[in-house]
Amino acid sequence: MTTSQPPSRLPLALTMGEPAGIGGEIALKAWQAARAAGGPVFFALDDPERLAALARQIGWDIPVMTIAAPEDAAGVFARALPVLPVNLPHSVAPGKPDPANAPAVIEAIRRAVELTQAGRAAAVVTNPIHKKVLYDAGFRHPGHTEYLGELTGVARPVMMLATGEFRVVPVTIHLSLRDALAALTTEAIVDRGRVTAEALKRDFAIAQPRLAVAGLNPHAGEEGALGREDIEIVAPAVAQLRALGIQAVGPLPSDTMFHGAARATYDTALCMYHDQALIPLKTLGFDQGVDITLGLPIVRTSPDHGTAFNIAGTGAANASSLIAALHMAAEMAARRAAN
Repeated sequence: MTTSQPPSRLPLALTMGEPAGIGGEIALKAWQAARAAGGPVFFALDDPERLAALARQIGWDIPVMTIAAPEDAAGVFARALPVLPVNLPHSVAPGKPDPANAPAVIEAIRRAVELTQAGRAAAVVTNPIHKKVLYDAGFRHPGHTEYLGELTGVARPVMMLATGEFRVVPVTIHLSLRDALAALTTEAIVDRGRVTAEALKRDFAIAQPRLAVAGLNPHAGEEGALGREDIEIVAPAVAQLRALGIQAVGPLPSDTMFHGAARATYDTALCMYHDQALIPLKTLGFDQGVDITLGLPIVRTSPDHGTAFNIAGTGAANASSLIAALHMAAEMAARRAAN
C-alpha cells in the first residue's frame, strides 16, 4: 500500500533500538511530549507488549496501541503511542542485552527504511543500538550509518551531529586515532564537504552553505612545523571545495574555531576525526544533540547518546535528544516535500 500524502503529513517511523536500553522509555516520554505539543506524529516499530510492560513497571499511565499500518498512526496518536509490531523472541531485562533479540532490532531498522522509501513514513528516527550485541549476532556493519547506506544503496553516507544551529561533520568516524589518521585523504574531505553542502541546501534551507574545515594538527600544523598533513591533505581539499563553488575556509586551528564568535561565521564544521567533532558538540548541547545521516534518499535522525544500561528501566532517562531528533526529522522531511 502506498499513499499520496506528502512526507510532511506522514508519521515518523521510530525504531526500537536496543530493547534492554533506554529506547523504550524515551519513546514513551517523547509521545507524551509530542501529544501535549501537537506533534510531530510518530509510530514505534517495537514490541507493544514490551512497551506496555515497561510503562507499568515504571509506574507511568501511558497507553500503547498496536496498529496494522503506518497510515493508522495519526488516528491513534492523540490517545496512545501507536506501535507497529516487531516481536521480540526473548523477554527483556533492563540493562541486560540479549543477542537473541538482535535480529528484531535489525528488523525494525530495515522495516522503517522500507516504509519511508515506499512513501508511508516521512522519515526514520532510530533509537540507540548496542553494537557489540549486534556484532555477536552477526551484524557486519560498523553502525547505523553504514547499514542505512547499504539499505538505501548509498556507498558513503555522511554523519552529521547537530545541536540547535551548531553542526559538525567528522570526516573519519568510528576508527581509532591511529586508523583515522591513516584513512584521512583529500578525496574523503572533499566528498564529505560536498555531501554536507548539498544537504544544508536541501534539508536545512541554507542557500549558500559555509563550511569551516578544521586542521588536523595543533594550530593547523603551524605551517608545517607540527606536521605536513594540513598542507598536503587538508588545504588541497579546501581548494577543491572552493573550486566546486562551496564556501569553505581552512584548515583552521581546532582550538579556536568553536567559541561563539567563530561559530557565527559558518554553518557546519568539517572535522578530521570523531572526537574533534563530538567534544565541542556534546559540550555545547549534551542533552539536545541529534545524529543525522546525510546523502541518503530518505531523512534519518537519531538521539546523540547511547543505551544507558545503568539507568534503563528506572524512568530517569532524559528524552530531550530523542524529542529534538523527532522534530528535526519532521522539519527536514517538510523541507524536502516543499522542493
